Amino acid sequence: MNAVFVTGAAGFIGSHVVDRLLDLSVDVVGFDNLSTGFTAFLDSARSRPRFRFVEGDTLDREALTRAMAGCDVVFHLAANADVRFGTSHPHKDLEQNTIATFNVLEAMRANRVRRIAFSSTGSIYGEPEMIPTPEDAPFPIQTSLYGASKLGAEGLLNAYAFGFDFEVYIFRFVSILGERYTHGHVYDFFKKLLADPHRIEVLGNGRQRKSYLYVHDCIDAMLIAIKTACERVNIFNLGTEEYITVDDSLDCICRALGVNPQRHYTGGERGWIGDSPFILLDTKKVKSIGWAPKVSIREGVLKTLAYLQANQHLLERRS
Repeated sequence: MNAVFVTGAAGFIGSHVVDRLLDLSVDVVGFDNLSTGFTAFLDSARSRPRFRFVEGDTLDREALTRAMAGCDVVFHLAANADVRFGTSHPHKDLEQNTIATFNVLEAMRANRVRRIAFSSTGSIYGEPEMIPTPEDAPFPIQTSLYGASKLGAEGLLNAYAFGFDFEVYIFRFVSILGERYTHGHVYDFFKKLLADPHRIEVLGNGRQRKSYLYVHDCIDAMLIAIKTACERVNIFNLGTEEYITVDDSLDCICRALGVNPQRHYTGGERGWIGDSPFILLDTKKVKSIGWAPKVSIREGVLKTLAYLQANQHLLERRS
């Protein structure tokens, strides 16, 4: 990698990828429309001569094509990650996840860029019968618009790999935790407990089993895979071998905050339409190339909570 183009560069994962690439002495072009990203996440990067930021939208193919000129690898991390409210605005997943990926691929083709790393999701497995779920598990009926849009993007990536000789790295994440985290269950619980430390609403029955991965472990895995794997299409699950229930995660947060709220459950196995009650990915494949997570789920929850406590202005921005 000589010059890398990062979409979603001002976001949670994207900004960490930018910093890591700069630490490796790689030239980086960050691309973001700042609709959900934070310019402050790029403060360190902006002070470094190898970084250039372009404010732009992945739905603007011409802007993408201009900004990508001179790069040789793409990290496509921009997406609509609003899984819970997908049915309230179905166009967002189609436009920001599937059509935007098509635009990125076309910009690559125009610039003769052939390598792309893509942030997919374990949600594409829906509610699988195989737990832990391997990369070659049969796909069930899609239960979330987010998962369906990411699966559509994966289809495009596969087709471009074989149609235009691209080298593709698809990473199917569990939910990611860590510094600069700005949405998800730790964020939601912390915000609710700040508003009322005596009572909290929990979506579903609290027994949903979820797997999470610390952001720096996630980036380690992506970089090792890009350096090591050499197939035309390389697909990796990224997660840990453990899971945590919603209630257990809330226990960790409450203990750290010194509160003991009464819990009100909305009921049912799922917190929202498309919420899988059990997520656990098989990660043997990525471990076979020398990667292993360093941070446990509980450590990741506490690191995330500590970051949010120290950066409560993020709660105001998302209100």
